[in-house]
Amino acid sequence: MTNNERILNHLQVDYTEPIRDPVWQNITFSRPFMKVIQLEPFQNLGAIRQLGPTHQVYPGALHSRLNHSLGVFHMAKRIIQALLSHTGGTEVSLEGVKAFLCASLLHDLGHFPFAHSLKELPLKDHEVLTGEFILSEPLKGTIRDSLGVRPETVAAIVDDSLPKEKAPEILFFRKLLSGVLDPDKLDYLNRDAFFCGVPYGIQDTDYAISKMRPHTGNGIALDFQGLTAAENILFSKYLMYRSVYWHKTVRISTAMIKKPLVLAFEESKVKPEELYWLDDSSFFRKFTEDRFRAFRLIQLVLRRKLFKSVFETDFDITIPLHKRLEDLNERALLEHRIVEKLSSRVNRSITPESVIIDIPEPISFEIDIPILKGESSIPFMESGTLFDRPVVEGFTKTLRKIRIFVEPEITEALDDWAEVLQWLK
Repeated sequence: MTNNERILNHLQVDYTEPIRDPVWQNITFSRPFMKVIQLEPFQNLGAIRQLGPTHQVYPGALHSRLNHSLGVFHMAKRIIQALLSHTGGTEVSLEGVKAFLCASLLHDLGHFPFAHSLKELPLKDHEVLTGEFILSEPLKGTIRDSLGVRPETVAAIVDDSLPKEKAPEILFFRKLLSGVLDPDKLDYLNRDAFFCGVPYGIQDTDYAISKMRPHTGNGIALDFQGLTAAENILFSKYLMYRSVYWHKTVRISTAMIKKPLVLAFEESKVKPEELYWLDDSSFFRKFTEDRFRAFRLIQLVLRRKLFKSVFETDFDITIPLHKRLEDLNERALLEHRIVEKLSSRVNRSITPESVIIDIPEPISFEIDIPILKGESSIPFMESGTLFDRPVVEGFTKTLRKIRIFVEPEITEALDDWAEVLQWLK
């Protein structure tokens, strides 16, 4: 029996414990993996919504990071089975495969609530926090003793800042876990679309996985016949951002959560470690108005008392003003100027948290995956796909908007909110 055959036999025979999932039906685990799932750190993910406040637009979007993590494990197992069924690529060990599956299961362990609201805050990356959690008890001992895997290897697959694990096998698994057709993306696009009740993110995962091939340089490649799978991922991601992730109401909610925390950091009211290891409920309990005035916005989000959008324009990187507004500090200065102007218009003091300038972070729709055609390998962008570079760059241009959100009580302070542009020059 070859090494690959031995690993495939393990994956086919030893994973007999089912967990029922609405997206993938039965997800099967080995008994050692069930011990990991039952640990409190993993179970706590069930109290963190995958899409934060998105349920305010799509009421079904109440699924958790625990649901998603189970799905990522399922996708990771299917992908590694597909790759091991073909020759070539990086040689892997059984222990390495189990470490990769464990990393897939635990990859979101360090996520805090509303993580996408907090990207610009001075916080540790969630991958770093995940690595720290994996290297702490009770996970560390269970991974070592039950799975028979070095927890240091699992942590290194998730957190690529860890310098100690640079073996080709580790680099290969990192590329599998975070890449173009990675298990994370294959699960969240399908899962988020399912729970939101929209068709945009649905992928033909069976077909996509069947066309995956091992690739020494990139970790994974696609047979030419699977080109449509990559195209589907690309367009689905665009549609999900347009209709779900960056929906205007979702942007308002996330901006209202981020703004008071930005002010709290500026005034030393919050330390970074206070945001780690919280679930949704403890987050809302912790950041209340009686602790810091601006936290009232977080409580307003909880009650769906949202700000109003009073101004919107397409983001244009060639406009110097727009470029400056990508910087959080620049936005804060301009928000302060708007607050001062509004205060003079309404003849009363407007609080600093009452005005928010929102700009989504830069996002890439590049697909860096080799396409196998006969004996040759060609870049995706040169494969004859409709999604050439200008088309892909156009995705971002149509998605990113500069918006100004204000409290409903002051929306009538100006007759023409386009005047704001004159203030900001």
